[in-house]
Amino acid sequence: QLQLVESGGGLVQPGGSLRLSCAASGLALDYYDIGWFRQPPGKQRELVASISTSGTNYADSVKGRFTISRGDAKNTVNLQMNNLEPEDTAVYYCQAAYYNGDTLQYDYWGQGTQVTVSS
Repeated sequence: QLQLVESGGGLVQPGGSLRLSCAASGLALDYYDIGWFRQPPGKQRELVASISTSGTNYADSVKGRFTISRGDAKNTVNLQMNNLEPEDTAVYYCQAAYYNGDTLQYDYWGQGTQVTVSS
């Protein structure tokens, strides 16, 4: 059983930076596609960034500001967030998804970490 724990959230002023980490226990993340999602207050959850063997992808709203990367340890994936905007305020979740070809077989989610961007 894979368990994911997000960390690194907090309160930051507009223009500031945060680094979120997703740490896995139970299995290494090498075989999973990892996604960072966020859910702003009163809105649906949306994909922010993802990393897989095919590379990385970003939502248009965060391109050039956010960077997803696998950590030096095989069980971590990080999301570096720069030049944060109030619109980035949300609960951020990481997802580890296992695919067979293009078919999602199963996935795991963390409990989320709050990011608040406010002056």
